Amino acid sequence: MFNWFRRNEKAQQQPEVTPQETKPEVTTESATAEEIAEPDYLAFAKAAYQNIQQRKGEAVAATEVVETADESEASNIEENTAVDNLAVEPVAGKTEVAESATKTIATEVETALDVEESEEVAPTEVGNEEASDTEKAIEEAIAEASTPAKNVPAWMKKSQGLEKLKETAIETPAEEPAIEEVELDEDFIWSSKVLAGSGRTAEDVTEEEISWLTKLRQGLGKTRISLINQLKSIVGKGPLNDDAVVEIESLLLQADVGIEATDYIIETLQTKLKQEALPPDRAIAYLKTILQDILDKPLAGKQDNAFVPEKDEFNIWLLTGVNGAGKTTTIGKLANLGQKSGYNCLIAAADTFRAAAVQQVQVWGERSNTPVIANPGQNTDPAAVVFDAIAAAQAKNTELLLVDTAGRLQNKQNLMAELSKIRRIIDKKAPHAKVESLLVLDATLGQNGLRQAQVFSEAAQLSGVVLTKLDGSAKGGVALAVTQQLNLPIRFVGAGEGIEDLRPFSSYEFVEALLDG
Repeated sequence: MFNWFRRNEKAQQQPEVTPQETKPEVTTESATAEEIAEPDYLAFAKAAYQNIQQRKGEAVAATEVVETADESEASNIEENTAVDNLAVEPVAGKTEVAESATKTIATEVETALDVEESEEVAPTEVGNEEASDTEKAIEEAIAEASTPAKNVPAWMKKSQGLEKLKETAIETPAEEPAIEEVELDEDFIWSSKVLAGSGRTAEDVTEEEISWLTKLRQGLGKTRISLINQLKSIVGKGPLNDDAVVEIESLLLQADVGIEATDYIIETLQTKLKQEALPPDRAIAYLKTILQDILDKPLAGKQDNAFVPEKDEFNIWLLTGVNGAGKTTTIGKLANLGQKSGYNCLIAAADTFRAAAVQQVQVWGERSNTPVIANPGQNTDPAAVVFDAIAAAQAKNTELLLVDTAGRLQNKQNLMAELSKIRRIIDKKAPHAKVESLLVLDATLGQNGLRQAQVFSEAAQLSGVVLTKLDGSAKGGVALAVTQQLNLPIRFVGAGEGIEDLRPFSSYEFVEALLDG
């Protein structure tokens, strides 16, 4: 079973990108898709595509084998029942012969006794003639009814539309919808290139990963288009002058990168350009390394950078944030991710203040096939729900307990104090559990989201951030601001409303989707 939580472990150390060694210096403007993609990456994409199609064919063949096995079992059952019926038929045949013999004897006796009553034969023959006359009359009436009358109005004639509709409905069965197949297009080649750069092999690439990277790239498409063209025109002119610094600064601030991260990026890039003159492609490649270093900064010095639930242990993840950030939706997506990765999951609906919050969690629990612990009452104590959820999780040997908390503003002291109460309940009820606290942050909020993260990190002992809604008008730069100013790692990123549109965060994939034109 593929563990989605561990898919980024091979991408810890990325090779340095050296475009000049793989591409000629002179490039034509009218480049096709094969010329843009490097030959090695194109071969990798083709091999990955063939492996995906082969796995699809094997899956279809496996389902057909199961169906044929079921059909063979049904036919065997029918043959067994037929054999049983054959065993009974001879006895039944003997009884039928005996009954027919007795009937023939009885009829012979009756005919012998009724010979004298032959005078009644003439009336019966007359009756038979009358019956035949009536049958002929009925047939003539049917024939007249079937032939259209000349003087009958059109509205009195019998319509054949219903019979035609029945015939067509029976003859044409409903066609099954065609299954959409993944195409070897530009998005597939780009996704394969990113996976190859992160250390994956063509045999390991799955269709879900290709689909996810395509969504991530499309979500950051607006920011990428506005950044990449202007940055290439600025950084390809040697050391940055004052005008170039102002232009880059305004581009980064418009992308919600933040002042501190923007200053660091410009200073580091200026130092490199003073040492050597870089062409635009190499300057962008160096800029990618700067951004990736910023995103990986909170995890520097740690032996295990992966955010993975411990197998065969009790893990509790708290999800906090303001209203509308997407906490409940993220709970359902994380539960689905945990179930697909082989973990036994449970959801605690501790958001007891918002209307219909419990029902929304229960719907996501049904979608992800995850049980939900909830209190049907309104305005109940969230800590009590967490207490019951921990007891249920310990009884069921649950590996991952996901706790949905109420949305709260960072300036509401009573609601912020409630988080501390929940943590005390967890420490008392499950002292050996591995507890993590995640802040769900709306990427469209920009610097307002940065302020929320700052206050929540002080009150909730945050382990990381879940960045949501990257598929909308989000610019993506807030991820750099959170990691640079608050030293909080990005743990998950969401780029859609579907249950599959949340994946563990990878700095390499994020930067490639942001700056790879």
